[in-house]
Amino acid sequence: MKSGGRSRFRETVARIFSTVEDIVYVVLGVLLAAGLAALLLDAALAFWHTFASGVSSMNIIPFLDRTLLVLMVVEILYTVQVSFREHVLVPEPFVLVALIAAVRRILVITAEFGSLMDQGEGAFRYAMIELGLLTVMAGVLVACLVGLRKRDKEAVAERA
Repeated sequence: MKSGGRSRFRETVARIFSTVEDIVYVVLGVLLAAGLAALLLDAALAFWHTFASGVSSMNIIPFLDRTLLVLMVVEILYTVQVSFREHVLVPEPFVLVALIAAVRRILVITAEFGSLMDQGEGAFRYAMIELGLLTVMAGVLVACLVGLRKRDKEAVAERA
């Protein structure tokens, strides 16, 4: 095979792979959007249930948890959109999803603080260790986001 033929073959294979990648991103985006719609409905039902049964710290936890999960899925969907549009993996959305997940868990643990005391000293101790590790992780993730934004403007994709 001559050099020109080999180059054309490589371009054809690369174009095929790019098309397959686009199809996968579209299917993944549709599935995430459908899952997001289901999560939004579930969050709305949790919201309705919370206020129908009277607001207390224990019955607002499921609503808070679902709402933050919706936010995580939105950021994941954004990551898929950027990957589809630019054919690159941008690190910022991944770090942001991890930060939202850490904050989500921190908020749920602190909201469940009252029931942890009833579960015994062991459960309380493990929750406090988890809370400490999540707090450190959140700090590191924030530092990563700041570093990404200062280091390379290309690392941060513009929202369209």
